[in-house]
Amino acid sequence: MVSPRVLVLRAPGTNCDVETEFAFQQAGARTERLHINQLIEVPRLLSEFQVLCLPGGFSYGDDIAAGRILASRIERHLSDAIEAFVMSDRLVLGICNGFQVMMRLGIFFPRVDRAKSLATLTRNDHGRFEDRWVYLRTTSSHCVFLRGIDRMHLPMAHAEGKFVMASAEQARAMTKAGQLALRYCPPPGETPTGHTPEHLLPFPINPNGSQLNVAGICDATGRVFGLMPHPERHIDPTQHPSWTRRAVQPERGEGFAVFANAVDYFS
Repeated sequence: MVSPRVLVLRAPGTNCDVETEFAFQQAGARTERLHINQLIEVPRLLSEFQVLCLPGGFSYGDDIAAGRILASRIERHLSDAIEAFVMSDRLVLGICNGFQVMMRLGIFFPRVDRAKSLATLTRNDHGRFEDRWVYLRTTSSHCVFLRGIDRMHLPMAHAEGKFVMASAEQARAMTKAGQLALRYCPPPGETPTGHTPEHLLPFPINPNGSQLNVAGICDATGRVFGLMPHPERHIDPTQHPSWTRRAVQPERGEGFAVFANAVDYFS
């Protein structure tokens, strides 16, 4: 089996590219970290890869708004190359700031709908940066990156991670299409009184106030996925804050399967 090639796209302010590259390498991929200026100079380079990943960090200092400048540069210089990549049988992953960039590009929706602002990521409800571990559950079998994953416990760190949709109709459409793929959930064995899947979970279970407790979404094909938590920060069991208290250590951290699924897609 030939290992897929993964492009980890970085920009000034990106700070999770090395960890993300390492996670893909551990899963068996061949990787390359590339600066946005290099790709703008030679857009055809993108066609040499099977996976495009936009990692976390603070691209361009998150000036104006999180991910906006990088998204603007991609839209201005690389929109056709990105569209061709998405339309082919390839994968796109955005983590935290990368997810914010993807939302601003509208990459999760058909090109004709991207100017409609069908959904967005905005400031956390409490108005500040939040850094903690969160429990997550997969709520759609549609997403390539989440295959075989039921629940995960991952770290998150962001100030603009609240997912909001334009209308109740849009929420129903994305739910029906299986796009609301990953949601915040209570710790195992705990359920808030009166809670149903449609109810907003309280802080800190839902750390930012995301509508329908959404932590990550995919496009209609399931090949384009973005999430606010950081799977690359839990690919080894020793990265978990409670690893020394576990009687039995798992072989891998809970975020590893996200990257393994991307590699396995091309097997």
